[in-house]
Amino acid sequence: MGSMHQLCCFNTYLLSLCERNSITTGSRTMKGYWFVFHVAVLLLFGNMAFSQVRYTVPEEVADGTVAGNVAKDLGLDINSLTDRRFRVVSGNTDAFFEVNQDNGALYVRKKIDREVLCQGSGACLLELKILVENPLEMHYVVVEITDVNDHSPTFSERNQRFEIAEHTLPRRRFQVHTARDPDAGMNSIRTYTLTPNDHFEIDVLQSDEDKIPFLVLKKSLDREQKCSHSLVVTAVDGGKPPRSGTLNVTVIVLDINDNRPMFTKEIYEISVPENVLVGTKIFKINATDPDENLNGAVEYRLGKTLKKKVYDIFELDKLSGEIIVQGLIDYEENDVYKLDIEASDKGTPPLTGECRVIIKITDVNDNPPEIEITSLSNSVSEDSKPGTVISLLSVTDRDSGVNGNIITSIISDVPFELKPSYKENIYSLVTKGLLDREQVSYYEITMKATDCGEPPLSTFKTLSIQISDVNDNIPQFSQNPLQVYLSENNVAGKPIFSVSATDKDLNDNAAISYHIVREGSKNDIMSFLSVNSDNGQIIALKSFDFETLKTFQFQVVASDSGTPPLSNNVTVNVFILDQNDNAPVILYPLSSNGSEVTDHSLFALDRYTGQIRTLRSFTETDEAEHKLLIRVKDNGNVSLSATATVIVKLVEPKEAFAASDVKSAAKDDEDSNVIFYLMITLGAVSVLFLVSIIVLIAMQCSKSTDYTSKYLV
Repeated sequence: MGSMHQLCCFNTYLLSLCERNSITTGSRTMKGYWFVFHVAVLLLFGNMAFSQVRYTVPEEVADGTVAGNVAKDLGLDINSLTDRRFRVVSGNTDAFFEVNQDNGALYVRKKIDREVLCQGSGACLLELKILVENPLEMHYVVVEITDVNDHSPTFSERNQRFEIAEHTLPRRRFQVHTARDPDAGMNSIRTYTLTPNDHFEIDVLQSDEDKIPFLVLKKSLDREQKCSHSLVVTAVDGGKPPRSGTLNVTVIVLDINDNRPMFTKEIYEISVPENVLVGTKIFKINATDPDENLNGAVEYRLGKTLKKKVYDIFELDKLSGEIIVQGLIDYEENDVYKLDIEASDKGTPPLTGECRVIIKITDVNDNPPEIEITSLSNSVSEDSKPGTVISLLSVTDRDSGVNGNIITSIISDVPFELKPSYKENIYSLVTKGLLDREQVSYYEITMKATDCGEPPLSTFKTLSIQISDVNDNIPQFSQNPLQVYLSENNVAGKPIFSVSATDKDLNDNAAISYHIVREGSKNDIMSFLSVNSDNGQIIALKSFDFETLKTFQFQVVASDSGTPPLSNNVTVNVFILDQNDNAPVILYPLSSNGSEVTDHSLFALDRYTGQIRTLRSFTETDEAEHKLLIRVKDNGNVSLSATATVIVKLVEPKEAFAASDVKSAAKDDEDSNVIFYLMITLGAVSVLFLVSIIVLIAMQCSKSTDYTSKYLV
């Protein structure tokens, strides 16, 4: 039974091959016999079995739809399909179907469109080869793809116009545009219908697989009664439910001259680059008229309803039908031109035929990008945060395609960047870092837009941004603290020195005013100082006395006028310098007026120690009493001095001893007092000197030597 089944299947397969390949005569007959012989050899010597199964599947079915159980229909053991490597081995069509080795089902692998796979109305057959091994068997499965009514009939144009002479005899036929329906069988176009009217009817001519509609004149026309007729032709397919498409037909009734010029096509399409030269002949049309003499002489002209721009750019030679460029073409202004062209004969009245030439303009990269800046402000505050929007940028390119693709960037090294917007070619110019007006107060931002044409075209645009000031810098003194050396006995009410501070900000933020800090115990010192708030001049309200005040310290504050104001202070150390404004004072002995020295050869005075000594021994001839006038002076620029009188008395030895004891005791007391006062004075001066030295050293250590400055007034 297995062999008989295989043989029957094989015979059936051979018959189908013969039918499909039309093995009848000549070389095709020989090829058919050779094919049969080849298959027979395979059966006899190759131990291969053949059989054929046929299934029907509608188009557009979902993936995974089962066409049938191949294994069951072929009589194969389902449990052995995997071991026998049950599979589809067809060529190009195996992508549409696959077999399941678990249950032997043949299923649709992907969506099938019959109109794409099998054009025409004939049967759409897919032949699959199913191969199993152990033993080797080849089975053929034919799947017929049936049509579904998924397309409506359509006409190539929605309108058609006829011009029919009024003396045209009835039964004259006029071919109507044929509708197209990709569906097959009953789903294809079945019939054409015409709106009811008195003069025309529709007739359909069957040609192979097409149905060609004709408009048939069933009653003579009378132009004087009606000069035109409007009809609607409907194409209907045989689907359930049926689909349809319509064509509007206008019939113009002509008086005489019953043939009009005819173009080889109704619509021509050509492509022309936008940089075509003026004077170039870009196309030639041709219309023929079967009439004779003037009724067959054709002239061409552009339609009267075209735009003025078309007449400016294109010219039509009325005799040759050549279309000539006579104006500049710009793709960016118009990328397509539709020229309605009429061909007229010279009959009475003349007959015309119409066609349309669609001229598609191809783009060339002849336009650079355009940059449009919408500036929110020409200035930005220096304290703006990163990401602050400065302006909006729009770039456009009148070219199309790759020629219109734009790359935009900032080419200058600035703390700004472009951020794309949600819309293409729209950018926001934002800050990308912190700004500092004191470092850079003005930016020139140069932006570049480049298209992707060949060669690329670029446009540059520069935006000027001013950085506005904020009060972010405090006044700065050139050095802090300040050391000022001032001579005593200065003139009261006059400036003694100045302080000066600078501010890197602008305008009010840099307008500095000065004042002295008055605090605590220093009020007594500050009471004789004032400062000019505008220029920082320090004015002494009284004269200083070195012997009373040798040094003092105060602080000056410099404040700007910003909001809020910022301030800084400087410490001023003032050292009073001594002037020779005090004469020497003789502490001992007390001076007396009117004394004179009696003998300069008897006494001598040590100019540095003040000791008085005798130059020789006293004699009896020397006077008993001597008056010495002593003058003491200092070493100032203007020397000051003081005088004192010393009385020296000569006594006898006894009296001298007694007097000497008394005077010696008195002198010892006086000397002790003088030495005591001198020691106190010397100690006080030494202490003051050491304190001054220590203060100077401490102040020098508290600042950098680079900023040490001394003022001597």
